[in-house]
Amino acid sequence: MEKEKFKWGIIGPGRIANKFAEGITGIENAEIFAIASRNKERANTFANKYGIKKIYLSYEELVNDQDIDAIYISTPHRFHFEQVLLALNAGKPVLCEKPLTVNSTQSKILVETARKNNLFLMEAVWTRFLPIYNVVRSWLDENLIGDVKLLNSTFGINFPRNLEDRKFNHELAGGGLLDLGVYNIAISQWVMKQNPTKVSAIGYLGKTNVDELLAVNLQYESGAVSQFSCNLLSKNENDFIIYGSKGYIRIHNMFWGATKATLYVDDKETTESQPFRASGFEYEIEEAMNCIQAGKLESSIMPLDQTLANMELMDKIRKEIGLKYSFE
Repeated sequence: MEKEKFKWGIIGPGRIANKFAEGITGIENAEIFAIASRNKERANTFANKYGIKKIYLSYEELVNDQDIDAIYISTPHRFHFEQVLLALNAGKPVLCEKPLTVNSTQSKILVETARKNNLFLMEAVWTRFLPIYNVVRSWLDENLIGDVKLLNSTFGINFPRNLEDRKFNHELAGGGLLDLGVYNIAISQWVMKQNPTKVSAIGYLGKTNVDELLAVNLQYESGAVSQFSCNLLSKNENDFIIYGSKGYIRIHNMFWGATKATLYVDDKETTESQPFRASGFEYEIEEAMNCIQAGKLESSIMPLDQTLANMELMDKIRKEIGLKYSFE
């Protein structure tokens, strides 16, 4: 008898949801069972493209579908809080796109709700689950570059200057930090395995009052520093470099979706490549499924306390550059 597939329900059939759907194609025992959107045409198009059985025009109907095993949320940041809360209160485990919410106050409520209801919740920082990061972790754990001294990374893309677009839209919690810089932070924390003791930031707020350019320094207890910039204005190198006392590691462009990393020690280079099975989203999807099926409430790779710490850090950065959203 064929094993029954794990059934996902998706809220929001946008660009990121397409990467999720492509990732599902790399997992034998998973399917997208239902899609929910308030736009019927978008829902139909997405469902037809991926052979999805059910379409809902109401999020409430989706989360209350008893056949669905878990919910994936890929709407703009501003709506994450209310939609995750809706799913958790309906008894559904949730995988939600990064950032989990707009601020740490919202994230704390979601984490408390998930724990109170004994439900799995994870922020979908797909980068942490990519195969090349297992290679980088082994290099770090083997102390091949010595003590980590400096992290340096950029996430810059020259986006089309459409001020109506989500990235530039203040009311949708646009800006570089929540959309791009969250990756620089998540990987800095992953390397250092601790929270920084000092934070400093400068930024440029554009016409729509979102951060279009941001530069940040994070200092850790050991004295190590992570320097990163993120911006919506220029195409950058977009590597993530980890400098140690004996050598360094380069996670190649685009570091948040990398398949290649190079170890530099004693004037020798070792490059490893780890291509994706599908879109790259398959690894975080599998982690979520494995946790849910094992009865775990969170992932050890992207634990909730780290999501909270990262949200608090982004709150501090936004305070430094004077960015508060009108709806907060």
